[in-house]
Amino acid sequence: MDKLSHKPGKLLVSIARWFDSDFGNEDVAAIKSKPDKVEFVRILPFIILHIGCLGVIFCGWSWTSVAVAAAMYFVRMFAVTAFYHRYFSHKTFQTSRIAQFAFALLGASAVQRGPLWWSYHHRHHHRHSDEEEDAHSPIVRGFLWSHIGWITSARNFPTDYSQVRDLAVFPELVFLNRFDSLVPILFAGLMFFCGYLLNVFLPSLGVTSWQLLVWGFFISTTVLFHATASINSLAHLIGKRRFETTDKSRNSLFLALITLGEGWHNNHHRFMNSARQGFFWWEIDISYYLLKALSCTGIIWNLKPVPRFVYENINPVPARQGVHPPDRLRP
Repeated sequence: MDKLSHKPGKLLVSIARWFDSDFGNEDVAAIKSKPDKVEFVRILPFIILHIGCLGVIFCGWSWTSVAVAAAMYFVRMFAVTAFYHRYFSHKTFQTSRIAQFAFALLGASAVQRGPLWWSYHHRHHHRHSDEEEDAHSPIVRGFLWSHIGWITSARNFPTDYSQVRDLAVFPELVFLNRFDSLVPILFAGLMFFCGYLLNVFLPSLGVTSWQLLVWGFFISTTVLFHATASINSLAHLIGKRRFETTDKSRNSLFLALITLGEGWHNNHHRFMNSARQGFFWWEIDISYYLLKALSCTGIIWNLKPVPRFVYENINPVPARQGVHPPDRLRP
């Protein structure tokens, strides 16, 4: 009887966390001591996100809605890769508090949790990459778990603010992190409203409220999520290894193209403190190009380069795995 009466309480706590991510997470150590398991309540938002994509069957498409979806993918991918990852997680450049908040807001719309949660888990990943403590290692737990399963486990849900003290001093970032479902909901509403305006004032475009919601939010966000998640999963399974790192990180042009440069993962694990992940001119790194452009405007500054010793001490894996010998590698 006690177990049965306890289940509704756990369900209510899980649902409450959809709106307040810090609710019931006071004892982070105790939560992290729980065993890993997929929890349906945490999967439900992802199910809704994917089901929303099926709305295209009823609302159709237009060139405008597809263009908006592509634009929202690109802009939010940049916010995640350049700011959630390279700025918040690794501090590879500096920016103002206003710009910091603006890009955190944009990144939060990608439905990948708050900036502090994201940074905390990514920093933990680098400390324990492909070890037992790594929450999303495909080497340790397999592809599906590293791609999406780990996010649904209760032990990975809370943010350990003690590990992101440099970010927790900003109350606006803590707010975004705590109420991480607020921005996606507002963003979805914005897409719906913009679709309404286009339908009223530019009916020749053939856009409706529901169509822009489906394409601009559901489809764009779903594709964005899986592209980003592929760095956790595929970037440790496919590609080439230039550097002998302690993990199994790899470089992949394909992953770099769909994530604006994050696919140069072996480079990144060799030296994570550089704003540049494509270490050589032929390694396409769109996020870095955009960061360079922003640095010219003064919005960001002090982009950290790849240090010379990284280039001078390349220790590649054997050539039989398709990696160029050191004397052919030049920045």
